Amino acid sequence: MQNSFYEVIIPLVAGYGLDWVLGDPRKLPHLVVLFGNTIAFAEKTLNKGKCRKGKGALVALGLPLLTAGIFGGIMGGLKNGGIGWYCFAATIFVFYGLANRSLIREGREVIDTLEKQGLEAGRRRLSWIVGRDTSALSPKQIYTAVLETMAENLSDGVVAPLFYYALGGVPAMMTYKMINTLDSMIGYRDERYRDFGCWAARLDDVVNYMPARLTALLMILISHRRGLLRFVFRNGSKHASPNAGYPEAAMAGILNCRFGGAHLYHGLLIRKPYIGENNRNLCRRDYARAVRINEGVTFLTVCLIVMSYYLIYF
Repeated sequence: MQNSFYEVIIPLVAGYGLDWVLGDPRKLPHLVVLFGNTIAFAEKTLNKGKCRKGKGALVALGLPLLTAGIFGGIMGGLKNGGIGWYCFAATIFVFYGLANRSLIREGREVIDTLEKQGLEAGRRRLSWIVGRDTSALSPKQIYTAVLETMAENLSDGVVAPLFYYALGGVPAMMTYKMINTLDSMIGYRDERYRDFGCWAARLDDVVNYMPARLTALLMILISHRRGLLRFVFRNGSKHASPNAGYPEAAMAGILNCRFGGAHLYHGLLIRKPYIGENNRNLCRRDYARAVRINEGVTFLTVCLIVMSYYLIYF
């Protein structure tokens, strides 16, 4: 029983520590890049001709199942070799599964670029981390996009991977990462992906249902804002996504600002309902506060998993 506890908790804490210190090293190979290359090959091969929706379903279901099988086999084999190698490999996978430090770094680099190199450079740098067309965004809209992305990806890049790690270890965490990568690459509604990517988008909605709401709740706990829960559940459902609106509403409530509005995504104008009412200018101080919220939620999530497993095993 104790070995099972340590097999889960040692990689969790060590992987969290590595993410805290390093983030995603840009010069090292990354599992998500491998996932992305696999998806790109499948899309290029299958997203043409007839039956695109069926072929998209095959990709959206087949790649996560393949991921679960591969990582289940890897971790099962390592467990037979002793707890040391198992924990070492699981630590690396948890490190690759988390993205909070990189999320914070990417947001800071967009803001630094905007303030030091000007609007055009800020727009280009923002385009690295968001799917919307950034070519005509104002400084205020760039700040808004950064903070929206930090809120949404706190769920997708931190809480959801940890949630699935707590439920099923490394195989479940990596399967989630594959599903989320599928959605980010092919889960769009434009002409190219409408049929082929619809299953990927729906599957991502399903697996993020609980983590998104849990993320919003943890953000509320970290912020100590009275009345924020009511604000979040009143505004979170306004979003076009069934999930992204909840962490975004939490961040908008914490910062007392307004998110949403109309934006171009792959040539399509998407009108997102406004979340929040205070249409004020945002600044670096708001980014710093969002960083504290993200770091606090990440730490709290890790602590909750450790405490839950301790209660189960001891």
